[in-house]
Amino acid sequence: MKTAPLTAGITALLLALVLLALSWNSGSLVAHMIVHMTTVTIAAPFLAVAIRATRFDPTPHLGRSGPILASLIELVVVWVWHVPAMRKLAETGADAMIAEQASFLLAGILLWAACFRLQAEGPRRLAGIVGLLFTSIHMTLLGVLLTLAPRPLYGAGDVICLGIMLSREADQQLGGVIMLMVGAAAYLLGAVILLADILKPTSSEHCR
Repeated sequence: MKTAPLTAGITALLLALVLLALSWNSGSLVAHMIVHMTTVTIAAPFLAVAIRATRFDPTPHLGRSGPILASLIELVVVWVWHVPAMRKLAETGADAMIAEQASFLLAGILLWAACFRLQAEGPRRLAGIVGLLFTSIHMTLLGVLLTLAPRPLYGAGDVICLGIMLSREADQQLGGVIMLMVGAAAYLLGAVILLADILKPTSSEHCR
């Protein structure tokens, strides 16, 4: 495994776990979203790079449509855990909370590994762009839904977010903004990086 990305990924994951421990059972969507974004946009891509071309790499088992499949898995995982009943379950049950964070991490690693697969060419590289763009779109939709919802979706009353008291409505709106600014932007940036790599002139073109 590659030491630098492995260290960065584990560090980000530990940071997410510390934040989770400090905020669990607080009911704050902002705190939840900070943990979620740290897991899927920092820890997951670094860990995906660290395990690339090792026996832990899941991508050799995926076909050309692997990035699309991984994006759909990410969509299901993210949207299911943001259903109000599932959010309540994760906020009150340790087992559900562990399952939630583990599913976020595994789905994130699968997506980043599939989209940035080593030596991917042609249709597979294009599929990686589509997979990341699709993920950015559904993250945007969920962020907009949380931000613009006419009422709080996850209960009533004030919540404590890392020591700061917020109304439930303000907490939900800020959580949605974090998903928009971090989640949607991270996957969009990944798609742009892949596209730039495809459009980059080859060495043979430079020699002409």
